[in-house]
Amino acid sequence: MPLETQLASHSDIEDIFGLMRAMQAEDPWSEPFDESTVRQNLDDLVQNPAFGLLFLARDSTTAVAYLVVCFDFSLEYQGKGAWVDELFVAREHRGKGIATRLLEVAERAAAEHGGKYLHLEVSHGNPAIELYQRRGFIDHQRYLMTKRIAK
Repeated sequence: MPLETQLASHSDIEDIFGLMRAMQAEDPWSEPFDESTVRQNLDDLVQNPAFGLLFLARDSTTAVAYLVVCFDFSLEYQGKGAWVDELFVAREHRGKGIATRLLEVAERAAAEHGGKYLHLEVSHGNPAIELYQRRGFIDHQRYLMTKRIAK
């Protein structure tokens, strides 16, 4: 299967949004999936790579997966860091190495943009944990805790 992965543009947002809906059906966010906010945030990512990078993977003309890499800054992790904020492969395209290829894209993109570490979070019990461990991600035995500070 020839797979093409490239930085997304405005014309790709609808395809990515469709994949995001599928992801929400399988593994919903802990925060509400507000379509207008998500669309605006996707647009912001496409316009401002300092926030992060949005990638779309296609099998010929069909959108099959997407990846979002976002940036942060941490003293503990030696400066600029990157997060795999989203990685989703459509169910019918899983098991073909697409997620592995997208993690390679994430690692390259993080390094090219000055990232010292690449982080991700995954739900307990998600079968992708094994893939992430094979790719060198480690569990820090810490909780990810979040507090909403803006309405």
